[in-house]
Amino acid sequence: MRKTAKMPVLAVSLLLVISMILPQGLFAQTQDSVHVDLQKAIEIALSETPTIRIADRDIQVKQWYKKEQIAALFPDASIAANYNRTLLKQQMSMDMGGQTMNIKVGRDNTYSAGVNVSLPLIAPALWSNLKLSSMDIELAQEAARSSKLELVNQVKQAYYMYLLAKQSYDVLQKSYANIEASNQLVTNSYNQGLVSEFEKLRSDVALQNQRPAVSSAAKSVRLANMRLKVLLGMNIDEPVIFDGQLDDYEQSVLSATMPTEQEIQLAHNSALRQLDLGIQELEQSKKIITGSALPMVALAGAFQYSGMGDDGQKFNNYPYSYVALSLQVPIISWVSTSFKLKQSDLNIENMRDQRLDAERNLRIGVQSYLNDMQQAIEDIAADRETLQQAQKAYEIAQKQYEVGMNTWLDLNTAELTLTNTRLTYCQSIFNYLTAKANLDATLGVEN
Repeated sequence: MRKTAKMPVLAVSLLLVISMILPQGLFAQTQDSVHVDLQKAIEIALSETPTIRIADRDIQVKQWYKKEQIAALFPDASIAANYNRTLLKQQMSMDMGGQTMNIKVGRDNTYSAGVNVSLPLIAPALWSNLKLSSMDIELAQEAARSSKLELVNQVKQAYYMYLLAKQSYDVLQKSYANIEASNQLVTNSYNQGLVSEFEKLRSDVALQNQRPAVSSAAKSVRLANMRLKVLLGMNIDEPVIFDGQLDDYEQSVLSATMPTEQEIQLAHNSALRQLDLGIQELEQSKKIITGSALPMVALAGAFQYSGMGDDGQKFNNYPYSYVALSLQVPIISWVSTSFKLKQSDLNIENMRDQRLDAERNLRIGVQSYLNDMQQAIEDIAADRETLQQAQKAYEIAQKQYEVGMNTWLDLNTAELTLTNTRLTYCQSIFNYLTAKANLDATLGVEN
């Protein structure tokens, strides 16, 4: 009975000790943390980033402006009303048989009310402006697409940077564990009188020197984590676990086929498409300039009701209506229009040259990304084989040191080579992923 009574107390005590030793954030992380992969991170960024919402609102603004331009083509009706109170009537003098007579003209009260209607029948400038509004919507949509492509690229870069920092930290932790194990071997050999004190001191110094590197790598992981959260519109204190490792991309990288130059097309590049739309808008603006100097025909009509009378007398009422066609033919404006057209032609030529220069630079950038990807594939294949050899060399050096066939310096050199090879391997995968992300953004590939 005493044993069964003591067992729960011991279990509770053990749990309390474990909870005091382990970090408090560990339990909260396992219970409340949300796992996010790369695709989920992109979805969060596209839904939470203010830049995307601003771009969508810009599209709505352009759409409402187009509807405003369409409304200008519909009949315009207005109601007008007026009331006049005569304070001093105008007098007229008339010669009546040699006598002058002064006659007061007008009434004490005058009012009018009516409806005025106008409708443009031939308005080239309005029609061209309506087409320009449609182009503005398309340009706003392309600008929003460009913002999304840029944001996706930034998320990918930040995510890969986080994976690189995390895996580098893991590599340094393994290196620290190896150096710590080697230090223990040196200490045991020193206690048995098999190695000198100088060798033990070198081993202790190497272990101490490794700790700042591990601590710095841990800080890099936290900083990369916070940057990624900020980019996703999250609070940096939110318990989020970003899944994945750079090793997960190894097979997809090695099995990837490099696109040929014929397959590389810049037709979907957002910057070039915006320049193309800009050229089209300038050409449409040129049509607006021409249309503003062309004749305009409008239909107008009105129905008015007016009345007048003196105080205390009956008002006389008079209806009035008309329908009219108006023609406006500019004459002198063609002088200034010709100069405006010349300015527009120069602006179009300038934008075409800008597009040509942008396309050339983009092609250079695409070729650079392709070279980086090809180099990274070759490096990964070589690094994987080198990593296997370095791992085997370290294991051999460790066994040889245990039996006294080599020195601690040989063991430390083998461990250092293994660590550098692992870091180089991670860097090669990172180089390919970032170059591929930049290439997709340049080619306008939407994920």
